[in-house]
Amino acid sequence: MTHRRQFLKGVAALSSLSLASCGWRLGDVRGYSATKGPRDQLYIYTWEQYTDKELFKTFNAQTGIKALADVFDSNETMLSKFQAGGGGAYSVIYPSDYMVRKMVNLGLLTELNHERLIGLNNLFPRFQNPIYDPNNRHSLPFSWGTTGFIYNCEKLETPPEDWNYLWQNQEQLSKRMTLMNDVREVMGAVLRMLGYSYNSKDENQIKQAYEKLKVLKPELAAFTTDAWRNQILAGDLLLAMCYSSDAVKISKENPKLKYVIPKSGSSLWTDAIVIPKTAPNIEGAYALMNLILRPEVAAETSQRLSLSTPNRAAFEQLPKKVQNNSSLFPPESILSKCERIAPLGQIEEVYERYWTELTSG
Repeated sequence: MTHRRQFLKGVAALSSLSLASCGWRLGDVRGYSATKGPRDQLYIYTWEQYTDKELFKTFNAQTGIKALADVFDSNETMLSKFQAGGGGAYSVIYPSDYMVRKMVNLGLLTELNHERLIGLNNLFPRFQNPIYDPNNRHSLPFSWGTTGFIYNCEKLETPPEDWNYLWQNQEQLSKRMTLMNDVREVMGAVLRMLGYSYNSKDENQIKQAYEKLKVLKPELAAFTTDAWRNQILAGDLLLAMCYSSDAVKISKENPKLKYVIPKSGSSLWTDAIVIPKTAPNIEGAYALMNLILRPEVAAETSQRLSLSTPNRAAFEQLPKKVQNNSSLFPPESILSKCERIAPLGQIEEVYERYWTELTSG
């Protein structure tokens, strides 16, 4: 998922909850390793939306470890930094599902010791053996969601139902709609609209998607995954392609902004937590994972950040109003039409070539 958030640094310190309930004692995670560096700090590389100061405060209170977060704006930015040797300070990273698989294939991730994790059985079955990381060997699911449209229901009398709405209403939407700055999401959505897979490896199909987007481009305000938020709240945009979690958050600020998952299908994504092989503070990384697995913590995080939790025990603690929010927890009839974005190997170069042609100039 590209350009998902902006750059920022978060530093955290204090809160409540007992150490024992997390399954960790202070002695397990504090101190100093001569070869690995200080263990009273945990450097995290994540999306802006996940720099949760309340969670970091609780973590600090329980472990004595201060969490410090740097933010990346895309999976590709994060991977590039690691491959260039710039990720050695981080003990925890939050890649998306397809990037987990890519990082496993590149040999960048530590295989998780499930005996050190408390509460894996709290996860919904679909998250206990995900296709991108069988049996969660290298990752812990943190959040999940879909991709769709957020739109102003007061100004658009006919609500969008599918991707083709953009082309059918391009005159009304001209310069007042945005698509994500994300090659796989945008190309995948149009491929899906044309009846193909998000993960098509057929160059002719990819070209068809590009040609459709080329027609629409003059009517777009921008390709952006972040800037639409303030613009749609200000009334400058009528519609934006976005992630469900972002839409739910924004709709709380303005109830006239509604989220819809296109009926022909969309992407289904999971953001996960992993430990890189270069992690300086593995003990702290496991401590954070165990805190996040706790049902009451996961439920609070879900509500605070407007996230769909993969934790079934946490879901059961959510208020009925949240459980019944179909933007956060869509029915199976919708999820069955959604696809996960998968690594595509060399054909990704074809996607990138068309994307560069589309977005440049």
